[in-house]
Formats: sequence, structure tokens, C-alpha cells
Amino acid sequence: MNRLFAEHKIRTVLDLNGAWKFRIDPENVGESEGWYKSLPDGDTVIVPSVWNNELGLLTYEGCGWYEKKFETAGGTLCLEFGSVMTQADIWLDGNKIGDHYGAFSQFEFIVTGISEGVHTLTVRADNRIDKQSFPQRYTDWHNYGGMAREVYAHELTGISVLRNRIVYTLSEDLTSVALHAELELYNACDAECSSPVTVTVGEHTIYEGEVTLGAYETTTLVTPEAEIEEVALWDIETPNLYEVAVQTATDDLYDRVGFRLIEVEDNNILLNKTSIELRGVNRHEEHPEWGFAFPPKLMKKDIDLIVDLGCNTVRGSHYPQSHMFVDMLDERGILFWSEIPMWGVGFGEQALEDPVVVERGFRMHKEMTKYYYNHPSIIIWGMHNEVKTYLPCVFEFSKKYNEHLRKDGGNRLITHASNCAFGDLCMELDDIICINMYNGWYGNTLSDWDKFTVDFEKHIKEKGWYGKPVIMSEFGAGALAGFHAHFDNVRWSEEYQSELIAYCLELFHKTEYMRGFYIWQFCNIRTSIAMDLNRVRYFNNKGILDEYRNPKAAYFKVRELFHRYAAEE
Repeated sequence: MNRLFAEHKIRTVLDLNGAWKFRIDPENVGESEGWYKSLPDGDTVIVPSVWNNELGLLTYEGCGWYEKKFETAGGTLCLEFGSVMTQADIWLDGNKIGDHYGAFSQFEFIVTGISEGVHTLTVRADNRIDKQSFPQRYTDWHNYGGMAREVYAHELTGISVLRNRIVYTLSEDLTSVALHAELELYNACDAECSSPVTVTVGEHTIYEGEVTLGAYETTTLVTPEAEIEEVALWDIETPNLYEVAVQTATDDLYDRVGFRLIEVEDNNILLNKTSIELRGVNRHEEHPEWGFAFPPKLMKKDIDLIVDLGCNTVRGSHYPQSHMFVDMLDERGILFWSEIPMWGVGFGEQALEDPVVVERGFRMHKEMTKYYYNHPSIIIWGMHNEVKTYLPCVFEFSKKYNEHLRKDGGNRLITHASNCAFGDLCMELDDIICINMYNGWYGNTLSDWDKFTVDFEKHIKEKGWYGKPVIMSEFGAGALAGFHAHFDNVRWSEEYQSELIAYCLELFHKTEYMRGFYIWQFCNIRTSIAMDLNRVRYFNNKGILDEYRNPKAAYFKVRELFHRYAAEE
């Protein structure tokens, strides 16, 4: 995958990005006509990309076929895909090797017995929406299609390292850490194979051993517990990272980990036993020129702007974001909330009771925790956003999601973003209570915020939830960049957006039981043209920057307030 550092020093990894042959398939005849054997005609496109940025395809929804020839030494290959939107079907040399559902999840397939020479990789991407899809038809982002993240072919030899996670517990005084590694190992040979295995964390060797596996066998190796004394903690001001190296005789895998403790107590969020106020923005990884195929240079620019604002946290709305982006957060000491793309307003009751929908959401949670586990910046797992949490069926599958995240998600806080403040059944499952509300924009007035803070405190006390920190996970107003008014209360003006956000921030900051806020949103994003979402220009215009990252008046007001709040700590 695309990272800020090299994941492999021994393994040969073939970069399959760049030019691919491409054609759309609006009638969905490609498979029946055998396009997976040889793609007829087609244009050249660059991967990663989304097809909606090609001329004439902005609103195209359907199937798109990609073909790439590459040369390999052969043997056993692991074909890795960062993101295919949304249904992916994969063929190698005309033979189907697998399929995957989920637009923002990494996946891979291992194929054996590959001959030396040139081979053809074919991908059919399908972004059509149906009654079981993620997202549903009604959704507040553009339904892009294509291969939005990177593609690689790994040449595996001998005992190979497919995955690692570092599981740890800090001592009570946070000066030492007990840890072990969970390794997924695979024998890429057609005969039994043995190899030494070494795991180092920073300068500390925490495991040395040997493993023997049968032909093409996979195993999970859990190493004995080790201890590191005088550990350097990962924190906002000191984001210390340790390199993790797993090595066998023929393969290696490198990653990074940071040691920190996140917990809640008496309305407080504690990072390394110090109370923090979460000050952040909601960020879509989207740009009008690139869609969801977001360039790393722009990731850095976004983070620079987020730091300039005075944020200490970002919410990934509404899907797992690029590993490289989260790597940057790890390095900068910025806290992250990661969630799956279950944007609930579009999910009707029938869909929420559909076992296929529920299982797809569960699988996305498992993929999120599998691939993002080691990132120290991720302190929150989000189960879903604005789902109908007053329904018993939602409570039942939320329990399933919650149990998985607690068991396999590491030291994180678990929550969901609710637009049902007074009727939500799932808040009892959460570590922190998160509310999406738009008083002053979608009805009501600014003064209704004051009433809400009083009424909600009474509500959570009656429910027995007082003591859980409350986060305002979405609030804001739309503003058309460059539209100014002499009076602050003119909707769509930069002045009104700035006034509303400032009013909310000052109120939330002084409300004792609230311990954070995420402004909706960082920048404008493209939304569906086919749906009538009441979005001027077919953009969600609630960004405090426009879609090209030019600041609105609210940006400067937020920066002023966030830096003042930080100085008060």
C-alpha cells in the first residue's frame, strides 16, 4: 500500500499504477462477451483515478473495465488493491481470481503457479447503487467509480509476512509497555518450508523463533509477551513512533506503532491520563479534480491547514481514509476518528433489516480494524453515521459491531454519530456520545442551541449516561465563497456561517459535559447531481474552505477561537 515509508526491503513489489486500458460498459455485457480475456478498444487512463473526472463521465454510474499488462518473475503473487469503487471483480490472464465489495477497503488476492513473463490483470469496477449497496441512493457525496487508490503486485517467496499487529498494554504509570505481535505468515512455496522469524520494535527485539509451514499454508503466530522499559509515549505534542520490523529468511514487513492510552472518566476524555478537549473538523478525502483518488501532496496541504486552524483532531467522513494520510497524522500528533461508509439517512428500515446490508457493514468494520490497527492517531472507531438508531434492529447490529471493535480494535473509544439526540437506543453502547445537529441552518435559531444543551444534559442524566463525554460531531452552515452581506443573518453568506459556527463553539466550549466538537466541514465537497439534495452548485457548501482550499471568513474565526482555547489549557 502507499505509505510514507517503505514497507518492504527484501520483497519485490511491482508498481502497477500509471497507464491502464479502460472502457465503460453501460449495458453490462463485458463479462458475457469475454472482455476479461482481452479488453476490446478502450482509452488510456491513469490509475489511481475515478472515471467521473474523465470528459463526459461525470455522472456515469455502471461498470468500467480496466486492463494492465505487467512483467513478473512469476511464482506466487499477492495482488493488492487500495480501493475499487464499489464492487470489484478481478481476472488474471482471463481466469477469475476473486471479487470484493466495499469502496474504501483495501483487499488482496494470492495466486500461485504464475509463470515468468508478461501477464494481464483485468478489473471490472461497478459503482451501481441498489437496495443493498453502500452507499444507498440518497447520500451526501458523489458516487464516484473506478480504481481510486494504488495497485501493486507482490512477488512472494518462502515464508512471507502478510500482516502484523502490535498489541500492547501500558503500565499504570505509563513508563513501560507489555506487548506482543500477532503475525499472519504464509508459505509461498509448493513444498514445506521453514524459516527463522524476528520481530523488532524500535531497538528492541521482542521475538526470535522459527516457523514451519506446509505448501501454501497460512498461520497466525502470536509471540510471547515482551516488555519495553522507559517507553517514549505517542502524544499530541510528542508523537513518538517506533519502527516495527518483521523479518524471515526471504521476506519482511515494516510498519510503525506509537504507544498511548485513551480512556474516558467523569465527562472527560483522557489521553495518557491528561484531559483533552477535541477540537476538529470533518474531512472528506475528495477534490473536484481528483474525486476520491486524492493526491498525497494535497493530503499534506490539508493537514497543514488543519494544523494552522488549531485542530488537534480530524473525523474521517464517512469512510476509512488513505493510509498515507493517516501516516501523516501519526507523525504530526493529530487524533483521528475512523468510520465505515454507513451514511444512515439514505438507509431505510428495509435495508437496515437486510442481513446482506448488516453483514457488509460488519465486514467493513473487520477490514478497517485489520488494516488500520497499528496507527496510534486513531483514537475513535465510528460504527455508523445518522442511522435510524431509534429502531431495535439498528441496536441489535450495533451491538455486533460494538463487540467486534472492542475485541479486535485495540485501545480506542467507540461511538456513532447520531442525529436522533433524544430517541437514540445505541448511546448506551458508546464510550462517548456524539451528536449531529444543525440548529440555525436546518430549522430553529441560534438561541435553540442554548435550550438544547440544557435539555440534553437532563436527558442523559435521566438515562444514566451522564459521565460519558459528549461530542458535537456535526454542526455548521452553508456559505457560498465570496458571497458577503451587510447583515450577519443572511443565509449562504460567509458572515452568517462564521457567526453560527462561532456561536456554537463558544457555547460548546463552556458546556461542562461537552468535551469536543467537529465542525461540518473542512472544505466543500461534490455531491450527487442525480439526486435533489438541495445543494447549490451540486456541492455541499458547508466547508470553512471552498473545494479548492481557499478560506472563507469562518476559517479565520475558527482559527482565532481554537488557538485561544489551546492557550487556555
